[in-house]
Amino acid sequence: MRKYDNFCSALRNMEKIYDYQEPYDTVILTGLVGLYEICFEQAWKMMKEILENHGFEEGATGSPKLILKTAYKAGMIKNADLWLQALQERNNVSHSYNEKVALSIVHQAKNDFYQMFCELKKEIETKWL
Repeated sequence: MRKYDNFCSALRNMEKIYDYQEPYDTVILTGLVGLYEICFEQAWKMMKEILENHGFEEGATGSPKLILKTAYKAGMIKNADLWLQALQERNNVSHSYNEKVALSIVHQAKNDFYQMFCELKKEIETKWL
């Protein structure tokens, strides 16, 4: 499944966020935000495809928010609030020229979102593929 493979590649790349510590220079900070954004995008698109394959009609035309809510109802993800926070941070990426916004995204990616993505990968591998 291509979207699953894309997500796994993005997750392996995102693990590199732990290779860097503050203070970040602008290029590193921008790259770390990008690693998060790519992983989030691949995660929700993978969920969309898997939900469609399992007959969830919402997956056919759903926005990221609808996909996350459907994935929660289906038991694919456990913490809907955290995933919705991750979506909000993904939406904030366009403001990551602001160092405070970028640092917030990176901190949350390191503290919460990377583990959230790892839990999704495990769930997909054990129950959905």
